[in-house]
Amino acid sequence: MRKPIAIKSHKQKPSGKIKSERSAQAFAPPQQKEIISSIIEKTNSPQQIDSSFTKIHWLRNIFLISISLLISLAIGLWFEQLIGSLFTRNIWLGYIGITALVIMLLALMVFFIREIFALLRLKHIDNLRTLASQTLIDDNNKQGKKIIAELLSLYANRPEMAAARTNLEKISPDIFDGSVMIQHSERTLMSSLDKQAKALISASAKRVSIVTAISPRALVDIIFVAYESFKLASNIAKLYGARPSVFGSLKIGSAILSHLAITGGVALGDSVVQQLLGHSMAAKVSARLGEGLVNGLMSVRVGIAAMRVIRPLPFNTLKQPKVIDFIAELAKITKPD
Repeated sequence: MRKPIAIKSHKQKPSGKIKSERSAQAFAPPQQKEIISSIIEKTNSPQQIDSSFTKIHWLRNIFLISISLLISLAIGLWFEQLIGSLFTRNIWLGYIGITALVIMLLALMVFFIREIFALLRLKHIDNLRTLASQTLIDDNNKQGKKIIAELLSLYANRPEMAAARTNLEKISPDIFDGSVMIQHSERTLMSSLDKQAKALISASAKRVSIVTAISPRALVDIIFVAYESFKLASNIAKLYGARPSVFGSLKIGSAILSHLAITGGVALGDSVVQQLLGHSMAAKVSARLGEGLVNGLMSVRVGIAAMRVIRPLPFNTLKQPKVIDFIAELAKITKPD
């Protein structure tokens, strides 16, 4: 008898790892929910604003200082020549010119003083929000009391918030945890302000949707959307206690753009609008009305970003508004009679 010989098999052994082409999806979500969630996913996630977006490069600072100095020197030389020409023609014209120049300089000084105070108030609100976010983590009692005192001082001259201030003053001494103080302050003071801010956003979005739908020129759309966004940000800033001035509004606009750059913009095409409104309704909606709806949703994005960068307390207890919350109201505009 021959001895048994082992024969190598050409069959491959099954590997331990079995790769599947795709995971089983027994209960796939509806397509409409996927599209909506993909649009507003970044909006709804509470992301922190990166400090690199808020820092201004030192080269840009040097450029702005240099160009400002050159413009100031040019204006000074022009005024000197103007006053000299007035004195050459008539001495009384020279004195009138000097008087007008002094009045203009005084008005300009008052303007810059108001701008400085407005910027300081805006910075104070920003620091207050940062301290409140830290207090929610540290649970510091002293910081919580300080924030409550700052909030009461911030809204001391608001008659419509007298009841909320009184409620906060009565209950705050019985609270010992700093995080609970912030949460109670948010429920007491921010609730009514958030409702008013949502109403401002909804009204602005409707105006943008209607005007851009009926305007004959694209340039009119751009100008109106920019104006409405600037106006919406200023109104929300006033609502939460800031005093938006010229430079303050520019700072708020820069913060909003930085926030939108981080969280992502809204890009809606015709197919997405059809999924949001439904194919039957989208077929009855004109292309211009669809563009108006898209512009309205962009205004909603600006308003939500303005709430996040201006609100003196971060969203913790109360629900942060989402883009999807305003879609139903904007869709009513597109409904046919």
